[in-house]
Amino acid sequence: MIYFVIPIYNERPNIPNLHKELSAVLKNEKVFYVFSDDGSSDGSTESLKKEFEGLDFIVLGDGLNRGPGAAFNAGFEWVLNHSQNEEDLVVSIEADCTSDSGILENMVQIARMNFDLVLASVYAQSGGFEKTTLLRRFISAAANLLMRFAFNIRVLTLSSFYRVYHVNLLRKIKAKHQVLIRETGFICMLEILLKAIRCEARVIEVPTTLHSSKRQGKSKMKMIKTTRQYLGFLMRNAFQAR
Repeated sequence: MIYFVIPIYNERPNIPNLHKELSAVLKNEKVFYVFSDDGSSDGSTESLKKEFEGLDFIVLGDGLNRGPGAAFNAGFEWVLNHSQNEEDLVVSIEADCTSDSGILENMVQIARMNFDLVLASVYAQSGGFEKTTLLRRFISAAANLLMRFAFNIRVLTLSSFYRVYHVNLLRKIKAKHQVLIRETGFICMLEILLKAIRCEARVIEVPTTLHSSKRQGKSKMKMIKTTRQYLGFLMRNAFQAR
């Protein structure tokens, strides 16, 4: 089984395209969609149920907005409670269609080549950004460089949602750290990546392009708030890194 874990927060305009893209890939695989709604107020839940009718899916959420970290944690926990095969894979991906679904089949095949975690990386050779402001690129690159140095890791892309995990890796993280994700904000992807590395996960990156032009509406990430989260995370955790 391949489980998709997709956080949702006011993504109604993107959901038809999300359905179109996801239904066009992994046609020979058994898939299950886990949508973790983070308190959407725009009818996203109703749109999901309409677009994905006839497919295997569930929409999680209690109507409260806690942040993407909490949404991911709920989705991953659901998978751990329902997965029955140690070979199951878990795909995490953005709901706004900025991820390149065209590389997903390749990512899945690489995951099955004895890698625990496959990262889609805009910083890997031939990866990059499409229609992203210079300021956002600079802040992203600076944050990645700082965190790589502070935590002594070689991975290039630290915060991307777009990944393929082996379910057994998630079980190892949960067993070692008790909680998969504690951080509620966008820093959550760095948190779980660090936990995976500390569990000696075999990690590989594949190049991808972030297609911002495909997004309907604005990005949910607030630069100032996210920067504060990164700095706070760094202060709380950097001394444990080396």
